Amino acid sequence: MADGSRSVRGGSPGSSPVLGGRCRGWAPSAVPPGHGFRRVTLTKPTFCHYCTDFIWGLAGYQCEVCNFMSHEKCLKNVKIPCSCIAASLVRVPVAHCFGPPGHYKRKFCTVCRKSLESPAFRCEVCELHVHTDCILFACSDCRQCHQDGHQDQAHAACYIIVTPECTFGRLRNMILPPSCVQLFSRNFSKLHCFRISENLQAESDEDDDVDGSTQVSAKDVQISTDSSKQTLKIFDGNDAVKRNQFRLISVPRIAKNEEVVEAALRAYYINDDQQEYELQTFTQQALLSDDVINRNDAAEDSNSGSVFRESVPEAWIIRAKPKDEEVIRIYPAWLKVGMAYISLRVNKESTTQSVIKEVLPLLGRQTECLQNFKLVEVLMGSKQVQRMVLDSQELILNRLKDIRKTSIRQMNQTRFYVVENSKSIVRVNLFIGGLPPQLSPEEYTNILKDELAIKTNVVSVSHVYQAQGAVVLEISCFSEAERIYMLVKDTTVNDKPLNAVVIPEVMASKIPQNCWPLLVFVNPKSGGLKGRDLLYSFRKLLNPHQVFELTNGGPLPGFHTFSKVPSFRVLVCGGDGTVGWVLGALEEIRHKLVCSEPSVAILPLGTGNDLGRVLRWGAGYSGEDPYSILISVDEADDVLMDRWTILLDAEEPADGAENGVAEPEPPKIVQMNNYCGLGIDAELSLDFHHAREEEPGKFNSRFHNKGVYVKVGLQKISHTRNLHKDIKLQVDQREVELPSIEGLIFINIPSWGSGADLWGSDSDDRFEKPRIDDGLLEVVGVTGVVHMGQVQGGFRSGIRIAQGSYFRVTLLKPIPVQVDGEPWIQAPGQIIISAAGPKVHMLKKSKQKQKKTGSLKEMRVDSMAVSEGGR
Repeated sequence: MADGSRSVRGGSPGSSPVLGGRCRGWAPSAVPPGHGFRRVTLTKPTFCHYCTDFIWGLAGYQCEVCNFMSHEKCLKNVKIPCSCIAASLVRVPVAHCFGPPGHYKRKFCTVCRKSLESPAFRCEVCELHVHTDCILFACSDCRQCHQDGHQDQAHAACYIIVTPECTFGRLRNMILPPSCVQLFSRNFSKLHCFRISENLQAESDEDDDVDGSTQVSAKDVQISTDSSKQTLKIFDGNDAVKRNQFRLISVPRIAKNEEVVEAALRAYYINDDQQEYELQTFTQQALLSDDVINRNDAAEDSNSGSVFRESVPEAWIIRAKPKDEEVIRIYPAWLKVGMAYISLRVNKESTTQSVIKEVLPLLGRQTECLQNFKLVEVLMGSKQVQRMVLDSQELILNRLKDIRKTSIRQMNQTRFYVVENSKSIVRVNLFIGGLPPQLSPEEYTNILKDELAIKTNVVSVSHVYQAQGAVVLEISCFSEAERIYMLVKDTTVNDKPLNAVVIPEVMASKIPQNCWPLLVFVNPKSGGLKGRDLLYSFRKLLNPHQVFELTNGGPLPGFHTFSKVPSFRVLVCGGDGTVGWVLGALEEIRHKLVCSEPSVAILPLGTGNDLGRVLRWGAGYSGEDPYSILISVDEADDVLMDRWTILLDAEEPADGAENGVAEPEPPKIVQMNNYCGLGIDAELSLDFHHAREEEPGKFNSRFHNKGVYVKVGLQKISHTRNLHKDIKLQVDQREVELPSIEGLIFINIPSWGSGADLWGSDSDDRFEKPRIDDGLLEVVGVTGVVHMGQVQGGFRSGIRIAQGSYFRVTLLKPIPVQVDGEPWIQAPGQIIISAAGPKVHMLKKSKQKQKKTGSLKEMRVDSMAVSEGGR
């Protein structure tokens, strides 16, 4: 073969940039990549897809293929590639993470650039939005967030506007670098890999068959009422015919073959030479003549076989013309040769083995054995990257013909990689929760054998969390991992459902020394739908592997993932109850963490948010920019806070004893961060809790929640209780006489009941000035609902009773009790409150004015250019 038949393309070694917080997998380009801009007259309000500003005047510039719209002044700055070549610019193909379709305002489709007026898909990892009927044309250019076990590079390529060595921008200290994360994910969807619950996605479309292209006609081409034009159905191959997926084009009734072919290729975002393609009908294998559509009732040459063209069908298949030879691109996969691809001419005799033999010398591997390499066909679909190893004797031209016959579009998304054979060790980690607590590893293994029929030759228990009833399985077989994952969803043990979470492996040794990754927990049920929006935002801004949804396994999977990270911080997005949940899990697992005392920040999403108020995070999240929130977390001050253990030991038997034999309730231990209330305070919380259980759908806003609190309070205003007669209090081994009160409250922080100062600010020589880290609790009494309302209104404070570090409360009758907003009825007995081990490190929002830098504005502009322009 002549030397001129092959060439090497690509940059020099080390020139490939890496992925930053908002980057995609496109190779750099010095000019607007692949666009065919033309000046168009605007007839309705239009926005620039690059800068997102309104295009003033009557003229703009639009790409003829992908509809990208731009100001004339922005043309020189456009670096977002045209849809027709986006797939060819991807360095490392990474599939997108799509949930069910939903409605998204002020967004544009990444493929056709048109607004998302109908239900569309959104990638949960990057900023890609795409119509349901355009998703087939989107390529696998998502962010790469982990190594998948067989590659050594960690990132896809960045935008040209990002420096070659991406430093992750302002959030570099908080991002978990993709190079430090490994996940064997071949058989798992992206939703499973990133632990995204499908039921928390945006509102789904009623039509489940989102791949059907019958919707295309409504968006791409309006049925023409012009008698001189005709609308045609175009299929791009056998697969499209089988699925009835077509694109519509509008062409003149008198049109040459090449004109129709060109329009058909444009509909499928294919930028190839139209001379290489032809149109075929369902019944014919060749064209009738050059005049494909000709309905002017004019007589034609008798050789055409027909005088009138009224019988020409309205549906056509676009086919690639057969070739005796062609040039293909061979990508060197992850061999680190510093080039993008190799162009190689193949003919009818070319096989997989002969291609590898020609490619290796160009890669400097001519001395190595052919059997050490394989040729892999990769289909870069937007939802999944599919890999298939080609047989050594497979004819390459035949393979190309088969792909094009199936789908012309699919050929545009197919690549061939030469890959070095290696024996990769499969290691899938599955977190299994919901098991009975306090069992041995052998007992857990036996339960899993009985319930899940695990194969012990490929499955082992690597970690056991006895107190939480959870284990981590290490599985060395993809199919077994997938089987267990799917089976767990329908399995219960002791009437309790199991849950499974795919866990990535964080390679702590690769984390930079100045990096303190932020472990983010979000409760999507808090704050209405704001928790869901924050999940999406933080997955975009950070590595999705460091963002955990608390309704999917709780805090434990997150802490296990970060167990080997030497230094990290935590952000909890939720109410005070959510914060207590995470801090309690941290207390239980801290002895298994390398970083045993991570600092914890709060993004308040609940109703009261008293701890968030004390730490200056505000009364509640109201839509602030998530990026600025992360900056505030990074600049926050580290403070200490006391935590308290409450032992509840009931002396009287519980109701409903069997066989008339009464046994007392076992002792119960709970943790307290904010306050503990007995009496009227807890009674109101209990009534609110019952109301929320009856109609949970209504409790999705702070305003409604506080309204219910007021309502239940008014219902109790005339009730009289003598709590001081029903309990006894001992503080630091000293009996304390109680005044006439209806509620007794132990407070650890200077905020109660949505920001009220229950202790008050008046100086008192009997007590020390309260602090959250002084090792002391303040004991306050309230005389009733009216008194509580006056405290919350700022007109009064509570009745100061005591201050100490060890408390014993004796209940003489059943009393309502609440700890950090969680209420219940406590049976008569003893309540002991004492300090709970070491103080917890919290992050307090800094008072210093945030430094104004250009990074926030630049990131906002880049983000808008990506999302509004579709890329």
